[in-house]
Amino acid sequence: MVSPFQLDDADEYMHDNTGESNFNESMYFNFFDPTQKLGGFLRIGNRVNERYAETTVCLYEPDGSVLFNFKRPEIEDNSRFEAGGIRFEVVEPFERLHIGYAGKACRLLEPLTMADPRKAFAENPFVPVSVDFEIRGLARPFGGERKGGDANAHEMAFAKGHYEQHLSATGSISIDGKAFGFSGYGLRDHSWGPRSWQAPLYYRWLTANLGPDFGFAATFIATRDGGEIQGGYLHRGREIELLRHVEIETEFVGEQQVHDRIRVQLVTRSDEKIEVTGRVLSLIPLRNRREGHTTRICEGMTEWTCEGQTGYGLSEYLDQLD
Repeated sequence: MVSPFQLDDADEYMHDNTGESNFNESMYFNFFDPTQKLGGFLRIGNRVNERYAETTVCLYEPDGSVLFNFKRPEIEDNSRFEAGGIRFEVVEPFERLHIGYAGKACRLLEPLTMADPRKAFAENPFVPVSVDFEIRGLARPFGGERKGGDANAHEMAFAKGHYEQHLSATGSISIDGKAFGFSGYGLRDHSWGPRSWQAPLYYRWLTANLGPDFGFAATFIATRDGGEIQGGYLHRGREIELLRHVEIETEFVGEQQVHDRIRVQLVTRSDEKIEVTGRVLSLIPLRNRREGHTTRICEGMTEWTCEGQTGYGLSEYLDQLD
């Protein structure tokens, strides 16, 4: 099957600002050490026409607590991913990158309290945190920008260009003066174009690594016009196989009704069916407010079981609260 996307080495670097007021270029990395059950994610989103970056640091500790920080540091241009103490550097496109963070994060023994971020930040301590990783691509990247520039309505509101890639991460994490060696797996993405978190009605984004040679990224998006977008891919070694169908059943729990248990069926383009179960180990509810609308994005460190293997990754659930 011929891919509808185009992607080359130049897409690993920064893209032209196309002028939309909400133009965003972002890069994101998640990473999980299966031995220590330690993981997290880093993200920078440059909103250059609004003169700031969105920077997110989130680390999940083995005891279920979460370290979190979010900033909107001022930026002058879209020349690099470096803001708020985070820095991403491409060493060799799609093969080697370096990521790091040095700063502080709020330590949350009860991560669900981040539903009220002002209160959570005021009542919990900030501790010094650092991350220093070498990133290696495990599989070919998936995605890019549609050939001919024919982006659909969702892409024009959320990410005109976008690709994902499974990875390995090695290096170190330091939390409140205690250093940890780190060796794990994860997933990265890079997107550019207009970005509105309020554009979809809701979405589910599931990422999993079940060792260095097997993983998946699955997406289910409900659009505001009543449509659905399903997709993603499996990777087995370097090669990827596209998904044509994603079916998700979720058990929600607690007063905030956050996701807890997940059952997934993935169907590939060759009609292979893969059954997956997920158990959320730790979850933090985040939110985005814009023009009177509130969007909740729940980020869950998840233990996945598939084909007799156990691995780790992220389950991200976006919902419009209004």
